[in-house]
Amino acid sequence: MYAGAAVAVGLFGHATPAGVAWLRCLGAAVVLLAWRRPPRAAWRGRRLALAIVFGVVTAGMNVLFYEAIARLPLGTVVAMEFAGPVLVAAFGSRSLRDVLAVVLVACGVVAIADVRLSGSVSGVLFALGAAAAWAGYILLGKRVAADGAGIDSLAIGFAAATVVLSPLAFGTGEVWSSPRMLLLGIGVGVLSTVVPYALDQVVLRRVGQARFAVLLALLPVTAGVMGFVLLGQVPSLPEALGTLAVVGGVALRSRDEPVRPAPEPPG
Repeated sequence: MYAGAAVAVGLFGHATPAGVAWLRCLGAAVVLLAWRRPPRAAWRGRRLALAIVFGVVTAGMNVLFYEAIARLPLGTVVAMEFAGPVLVAAFGSRSLRDVLAVVLVACGVVAIADVRLSGSVSGVLFALGAAAAWAGYILLGKRVAADGAGIDSLAIGFAAATVVLSPLAFGTGEVWSSPRMLLLGIGVGVLSTVVPYALDQVVLRRVGQARFAVLLALLPVTAGVMGFVLLGQVPSLPEALGTLAVVGGVALRSRDEPVRPAPEPPG
């Protein structure tokens, strides 16, 4: 997922961040539709409407995420983005464990935002917007998963989002003149969307939501490592401590969640 994000950052000099996010959406839609070939029932009624809303919210989250990582380090953005899912989880229970988890995440986000606010206010706002969109993704994702055809709905949703967000394609002009850059743009959709989501389905069938949510606590660390190795982004001490606080909050809240299947968000 975040290897794909690192590739996306490399394209920001040739296309707008939102344009790269649109290319990711296009690539994911083409590959998922060719792979899944959703049946006719998936293109009708309530199931279609839910898939469209789900796809647009998910793609919108990706746009906000890319705008954020164009301004802030990858690991920093992912850590801040975790505020969304943890707050959603906190509303599901009022145990002391949940309160401590939310406090940890809040402290982590404040520590990171305090470091970056003076350098890029817009970057922080985009990251927090992505967090809110991630929360929306989780709520919609549970409903899509309940219908029993999550990947089919994802394919339809990304196809719809590609059309709805098509004005963003104006920010991809230079990419179309280079087959290599176009291939990289489409490849981001495969790396950051198709492969992770397919693996999510395999993992979720075996471990359930609670254990899977604990594994999600590794994502800010993974993003930080990718940012360091591939992009040369070295976190400051407050950023590193803030990221660890977010990871700790996610892990603390996740252990006592009821086990039920649910999809994992895109980064």
